[in-house]
Amino acid sequence: MQTIDWIILIVTLLFIVIYGTLKTRGSKDVKDYILGNNEVPWWTVGLSVMATQASAITFLSTPGQAYHDGMGFVQFYFGLPLAMIVISITFIPIYHRLKVYTAYEFLEQRFDLKTRSLAAVLFLIQRGLSTGITIYAPAIILSSILGWNLTLLNIIIGALVIIYTVSGGTNAVNVTQKHQMFVIMSGMIIAFFIIMSQLPKEVTFSNALHVAGANDKMNILDFSFDLKSRYTFWSGITGGFFLALSYFGTDQSQVGRYLSGKSIRESQLGLVFNALLKVPMQFFILLTGVMVFVFFQFQSAPINFNPNSKVIVDKSVYAGEYAKLEDKLEEVTTDKKEFTLQYANQLNENYDNETLKHKIVALGLKEKDLRDQAKDIIHKADPTAETNDKDYVFIRFVLDYLPKGLVGLLIAVILSAAMSSTASGLNALASTTVIDIYKRNLKTEKSEAHFVKASKGFTLFWGIVAIIFACYGTLFENLIQFVNIIGSVFYGTILGIFLVAFYLKYIKAKAIFYAAILCQLSVFYIFWLDIVSFLWLNIIGAVLTIVLSLLLQFFYNRQEKITILS
Repeated sequence: MQTIDWIILIVTLLFIVIYGTLKTRGSKDVKDYILGNNEVPWWTVGLSVMATQASAITFLSTPGQAYHDGMGFVQFYFGLPLAMIVISITFIPIYHRLKVYTAYEFLEQRFDLKTRSLAAVLFLIQRGLSTGITIYAPAIILSSILGWNLTLLNIIIGALVIIYTVSGGTNAVNVTQKHQMFVIMSGMIIAFFIIMSQLPKEVTFSNALHVAGANDKMNILDFSFDLKSRYTFWSGITGGFFLALSYFGTDQSQVGRYLSGKSIRESQLGLVFNALLKVPMQFFILLTGVMVFVFFQFQSAPINFNPNSKVIVDKSVYAGEYAKLEDKLEEVTTDKKEFTLQYANQLNENYDNETLKHKIVALGLKEKDLRDQAKDIIHKADPTAETNDKDYVFIRFVLDYLPKGLVGLLIAVILSAAMSSTASGLNALASTTVIDIYKRNLKTEKSEAHFVKASKGFTLFWGIVAIIFACYGTLFENLIQFVNIIGSVFYGTILGIFLVAFYLKYIKAKAIFYAAILCQLSVFYIFWLDIVSFLWLNIIGAVLTIVLSLLLQFFYNRQEKITILS
């Protein structure tokens, strides 16, 4: 990174932190600190909801996901707009009418304290893990690429977020996320156009799409019914719907964003805004990753994008074997560039040459085989090394090919996204801990000032926990999948509890409490068996919770009748 990059990066991050701290300090009561005094307009609600979900993982992993696997990941989000409609119609009016601070407060009013506490604890577990990952994900990748100290980077990201989140609570999260979303989207749009400008002059945008299509990167829809396939139209519209319904409807990191809205209508408009823009935004980020793939059809790419991999192999006895694979990849790249340019030129003459397309496909398969062989060598050199390099693709492109200044901006994008999702997570964890656990179990009355201080204290506590988890975390196959897997393991059960609460008045507290426990244990077991894609766990968890609660309620009703008759 050049001096100008450092200046842009530091100024951007300091502006967000200082502005958020000064603008929102001085909360007088819990309503102000946790709900922003219900003064947040709909556009801020919408941007805050988007920024909460759009973590650094989104901007690191998603382009890499598209580079390797194409556009199919967008199907994951197909259920989201439907979920926004259901939440706007059902969840928001109930939450606002009951004037709750957290989603889990509602469960005590509907069921009992045990059920409320169970849902809150499940949330705290999964959100605590996820918040640590939102810090760890960009930190490990940036540290690998830039040579920065990983532990120090984890602490810096966490500390920056803690400063303004502790100071201003929900208001600070909402205010800073507006600016973070502006930085994030500006950076991604600029990166996209820079990619297009660096393609050969023969390769128009239309040609680039054809080149991507020839390499199976534009297969957006998969209508197969394969339950083991992670991303299909059906898993997205069903599993994605249940995941989004649970995440946006019952996860306090999101519920807290729209509970701060001025009114029911403002909160609903914020979610509709998110419903309209979220899928196009993810489509654009994936398309950016596909364009990075097209760019590397004309440029040499590392055989593994994680720079640590080459360091590991070069120190081993496999260095020579690895170097031969790199030479072979360079030969494939030269041939690929030649045939792809010919293909683009013929497209300019409105001729889609099938022979050239087959040659490009064959070279793509040869390249994939070389990369797989490289992964095998990396694993042999160090069995503990992470061979999957999806999360490193985009950041390597940014550092190696973007002009001065833009590198700093894109690093700021990644860190801003990390800060926005981490801030929401810490704010939600603190709110849930204070309202659902601490305050609910206190035996004596305390002042509003006491609970504001407690909220700040628990924000700091969860921030430290997240930093510690980040410092000792381990890289998963793909970070964006890791976060979604964690959510899917827990969200189905939590959603099932809420769906019963909203729609099945017949079911009482005892039945739902034990049904939820049995369901969560069952989901753990199904996940361990690895018999379905993780997205289906959301449906299984929700449906199983409902079915078990119905059966248990029927059993308890029969017992009561027998007792009365006897």
